[in-house]
Amino acid sequence: MNHFVSMKDVTEHELMQLIKLSDEMDYNNGSTPFKEQLFAGNLFFEPSTRTKMSFLVAERKLGIEALDFHNESSSTLKGESMYDTAKTFESIGASFLVIRHSTNNTAQQLAKQINIPIINAGDGTGEHPTQCLLDLYTMYEEFKEFRGLNVAIVGDIKHSRVARSNAYALQTLGANVFLSCKKEWQDPSLDFPYMELDQAVKICDVIMLLRVQEERHKQHNRLYKTSYLSDYGLTKERANNMLDHAIIMHPAPVNRGVEIDSELVECKNSRIFKQMENGVKTRMAVIYQLCQSRGITHGNYYQKRQPIIVK
Repeated sequence: MNHFVSMKDVTEHELMQLIKLSDEMDYNNGSTPFKEQLFAGNLFFEPSTRTKMSFLVAERKLGIEALDFHNESSSTLKGESMYDTAKTFESIGASFLVIRHSTNNTAQQLAKQINIPIINAGDGTGEHPTQCLLDLYTMYEEFKEFRGLNVAIVGDIKHSRVARSNAYALQTLGANVFLSCKKEWQDPSLDFPYMELDQAVKICDVIMLLRVQEERHKQHNRLYKTSYLSDYGLTKERANNMLDHAIIMHPAPVNRGVEIDSELVECKNSRIFKQMENGVKTRMAVIYQLCQSRGITHGNYYQKRQPIIVK
């Protein structure tokens, strides 16, 4: 694995390797798994709280120095291209780049041009593979398998990079994926069945809600907030019809009272804050795996770990 930019490129074996490796990233023993000082270029061209902060924590736990970058004070304001910015970080010694950008396929294109590993931290309405990985890990902690798992992805499907990455990866792992949303937010490029949320809550093991991507809509219509929850969101009444073992997920930030009733965000079936916690471990795993593929890790880190065998 040379880059981590799209769930279309990751095999079932590689996904399970990363999920199992995440279990080993649960602590920091004060040492570093790397043979040399590494530097991370975190190039965030869009706002981010959870993704950016969890990458910073993951990097520090691995002994990696994060290079300071702020889009509002960078040379992009002088007309520098995305490629030249990335090439600059590569030239001054960045070991890998974490990139979030508003344009689809930005990370994928750079992966073809840049010699160091690229990690896609979200590209427009394209994909968000590290968010997907922490979602997968959260499901694995709960159910220990994916084959036959029924997962409903609910909300702003058309504009959601989280929906796209999760749908691809869950299909690769053998889960049954269902989509649920208002008709104008359906995405014909995603070949998965649609169903009403009232039906989905009765048969699905995972209800994965999505944030309404208002900033990506061509027309901003705040009137939807008055009826969206009752028409398309997870209300307390709908949650009462969920399977006893089913879990609620959301990539956050959560619009309480819009996508989900506020009282459900931290209910016993919710794993929303657990997802955030798992984001550090899974991003550590991605960084470690990419660096290991480049031959720059010590072989005896994490309790002299043996190669992971995926059955």
